[in-house]
Amino acid sequence: MNVLSSALQAVGLFLVTNIDDIIVLSLFFARGAGQRGTTTKIVVGQYLGFGGILLASVAVTFGAGLFLPDDAIPYFGLIPLLLGAFAAWQVWRNGDDDDDTVANKPVSALTVAAVTFANGGDNIGVYVPVFLAVGTAALVAFCVVFLTLVVVLVLAAKFVATRKPIAEVLERWEHILFPLVLIVLGFVILIEGGAFGP
Repeated sequence: MNVLSSALQAVGLFLVTNIDDIIVLSLFFARGAGQRGTTTKIVVGQYLGFGGILLASVAVTFGAGLFLPDDAIPYFGLIPLLLGAFAAWQVWRNGDDDDDTVANKPVSALTVAAVTFANGGDNIGVYVPVFLAVGTAALVAFCVVFLTLVVVLVLAAKFVATRKPIAEVLERWEHILFPLVLIVLGFVILIEGGAFGP
């Protein structure tokens, strides 16, 4: 019963801390529309990024806080900020050209992983106190549930991105929305984490 209760708590915790990923992942699906292997790259990237978050959370829980000081977490915001700035620079360099070929906008599993990890940096601060408060069996249950829900999150983002009205908006504005969302996400992580002071 304790493990079942932990699993239910894990579902709630995962949803609360990762629901914003649907927007970012939807933009990745829009960016990779028409490319072979987009879903696989996004799933792999999401697992790599979230796996990093989970490993860091478990490591900090078991005393490896020396390797990941709390002060470092806000600076994960630099990752999406720099990726967004690079994407914005590419849009500016190429002009507002809707004739961009899909090949000019490849989706990389490593990019998805980097954005996922950076976006989830604050999750570490949420997961560690929870992990500290539960036993080993519950901790394992949390990890299993989290890793199971990663694919559900990706499929939900794909569903959103492939609804016709949403897909049309994403297709038309993706080249602006993608860098904008990443830049805003980077600043939010930096500001909320106190990178610029209290």
